[in-house]
Amino acid sequence: MNTKTTFRFSLMGLLVSAAFASGAVMAQAAPQTDVPGHPRVNEVNNRLDNQQNRIQNGVKDGQINAKQEARDEKQDSNIAQRESADEAKHNGHLTKAEQHNLNKSENHDSRRIHRQRKKG
Repeated sequence: MNTKTTFRFSLMGLLVSAAFASGAVMAQAAPQTDVPGHPRVNEVNNRLDNQQNRIQNGVKDGQINAKQEARDEKQDSNIAQRESADEAKHNGHLTKAEQHNLNKSENHDSRRIHRQRKKG
């Protein structure tokens, strides 16, 4: 190999290492989901983040299996899609009724996650 090729591989290796390191640091940091001036959006997002953490902890503990995790992830994804669609209708905001409906779905999810972890 010539020097130019070695340099390119070294540079690519360094970039890949930096990307993995920064990804690990970002994964450990608290997610920044707060949107200034949107308290209803923030509440829904924070609850979704909390439920994601509970699901992952349940998987780690062996209390939630892969099938349950997939179902819970799919439900959370559905709630997030509904939230995005509702926000799009109202210039990035949620109405009280939309927030109520999303919270109702999150409550249902939360109870199911709790039951799953309790059984495990």
